[in-house]
Amino acid sequence: MSTEVLERPELKDADTGPEMFHYVRKEKIAESAVMGTYVVALCGETFPVTKAAKPGSPVCPKCKEIYDSYAH
Repeated sequence: MSTEVLERPELKDADTGPEMFHYVRKEKIAESAVMGTYVVALCGETFPVTKAAKPGSPVCPKCKEIYDSYAH
């Protein structure tokens, strides 16, 4: 996998806990937002995209660790 296909983190709706954003494939964001299809985050979580992350939003630690490993 290449970091070229990654975009900003996207929110996984959760019933409990703080909002946590995940890294997902860039080309799947619009499709998910419009069609309601599920995306797969780097950490393996699956969910429909419902919100875009704002600067400073909390990011899933597993997604961040995986993303950072590709950036080096």
